[in-house]
Amino acid sequence: MSFLLSVSRLIDAISLGLGKLIMWLILGATVISAVNAVLRKAFSVGSNAALEIQWYLFAGVFMLGVGYVMLKNDHVRIDFISGKFSKRTNAIIDAIGIVVFTIPLAIIMIDLAWPYFMRAYDSGEMSQNAGGLIRWPAIFLIPVGFAVLLMQAVSELIKRIGFLTGHRDQPFSVEHDKTAEEILAEEMLAEEEAENARAQAARTQTTGTN
Repeated sequence: MSFLLSVSRLIDAISLGLGKLIMWLILGATVISAVNAVLRKAFSVGSNAALEIQWYLFAGVFMLGVGYVMLKNDHVRIDFISGKFSKRTNAIIDAIGIVVFTIPLAIIMIDLAWPYFMRAYDSGEMSQNAGGLIRWPAIFLIPVGFAVLLMQAVSELIKRIGFLTGHRDQPFSVEHDKTAEEILAEEMLAEEEAENARAQAARTQTTGTN
């Protein structure tokens, strides 16, 4: 089990690295989008290649980000149901879902997408838009994205099994049991309380001066 957990940590490190890459992809897409908008509105200059590179970057964000989202346990869940179960029950449900649904889906999609990519690569398929880009890099993101999902699903399965067999204290990499919305609400409340405390301190100081 220790070897499998080591494999899981390696996969998690890859997903974390992809998560950092995604930040740069988002920044790149934002900058390109802003420049395109300025050139189009101010100088009536447009480029299909510049538009399509935005689509490619967004495709990279979504396809390469699936492993990172799963690692952070931020994928879609029915929280009001899972919140009623114990960690052990949720770990069992997750393990079954990963084995029955996630892993088979990822394998099927890789199997379907790879020939599609190879056809585009071998033929040098180009965009139908004038001045557009070559298509195979974007198509390549489909099998790569599902391969990333497959790897992270294996990592999550190892962690669930490790938890169920007593080799891990937590079934997830994320140690908190709260949803992203709950964490955001708590952060906003803490910020509001801090602001109120600063305002109260300012009033007290003003009163003392008077």
